[in-house]
Amino acid sequence: MKITAIKTILASRMHEPERQWFTSTFRSIKADGAFVQIDTDEGLTGIGEACAYGGPTQIKAWVDWLKPELLGCELNQPALPLAAQLHPNGRSAAHDCAVAGIDCALWDLRGQIAGKPTATLLNPNAPGRVRLYASAGCQYDWRARPEQLIEEALGFLAQGFSAYKFRIGTHWAWDKVTVERFLGLVRELAQAVDGRMELMMEGNQRLTEEQALAIAKEIERLGFIWFEEPLPMADIDGYARLNAAVGLPISGGESLTTLEQFRPYLEKGAYGIVQPDVGWCGISEAMRIAEAAARYRVDVCPHSWHNGLMAMANAHLVAALPNPRVLEVCMHQGPLQWESIAQPPLIKDGWLYFPERPGLGVTLAAEIEQRFPYIEGHYGINVER
Repeated sequence: MKITAIKTILASRMHEPERQWFTSTFRSIKADGAFVQIDTDEGLTGIGEACAYGGPTQIKAWVDWLKPELLGCELNQPALPLAAQLHPNGRSAAHDCAVAGIDCALWDLRGQIAGKPTATLLNPNAPGRVRLYASAGCQYDWRARPEQLIEEALGFLAQGFSAYKFRIGTHWAWDKVTVERFLGLVRELAQAVDGRMELMMEGNQRLTEEQALAIAKEIERLGFIWFEEPLPMADIDGYARLNAAVGLPISGGESLTTLEQFRPYLEKGAYGIVQPDVGWCGISEAMRIAEAAARYRVDVCPHSWHNGLMAMANAHLVAALPNPRVLEVCMHQGPLQWESIAQPPLIKDGWLYFPERPGLGVTLAAEIEQRFPYIEGHYGINVER
């Protein structure tokens, strides 16, 4: 079976004001998607989503540039001649996201050819479902009703989610927010949830080591599951000190794309959980990262913030892991998230169930480009107060 065509489908949708999400001074105003499609001479089509953080038009340009190396290749070759190999030190976000989209589409095809779910190809004992956590907590404003955070968590609990991750809110300097004021809200949240769902926290690399340590100690006492990216990513030694200082896992690595990039974090004990995203690095590299992390007794809980196709690819990764834990699902992406898939998977009581179809188990909806025409420009704006 040979590859006959490769293309990238771009899509966008402006957020309604109530769906816009924000952190610090940044506000997201639209949802984007970059979907890679690979066709074969026997009528099979593989699909994969490249993380739109790489820039949709730049991703498309890289896919177009890389596809001559793949056109005409036999899919049963042991190793396809993909110049799309991820560069150890990163070439560019657009390049690596393009590679990821291609890689996921190839794994979709491999599953279809074998007549098995992709997860089962990766691990014959993979379950047919994964547990989800509601990823949100980025619509509360320290100036106007920070208690919205608690209302949101209880709403997700009512929907059947057993886990919830939230961020640290609008820019603290705007409203003189201190660590203690923040932790007061966190304690209220933990009291309201009352052990009925797991809690995780995302720092968005905004904290100092001193702030992060104070927060980590308190949320560990409150029974949180992990503390994600509290420090600037480059501060590997700071992460190592923080991870050693508490029993709570410090997690991160969502924008790292190769095992080589993860290596110093693993060697220095900087992460208790690693969070690669197949939309950034592809399924092949994510499995390499997971295998290396296992040697350090570090679990994998992937980042997965965009649309349903990316969630499906990350779901197959999670199911294939030796210790499948949870899959992130963005709660603010809007209609593009699941309407870009022809028949979305069943999500019930906080679990995503794999469709009874091989590969990734889903197909792209018809006329995506007509229904969600791509909108040029960045997905977010900077806000000043």
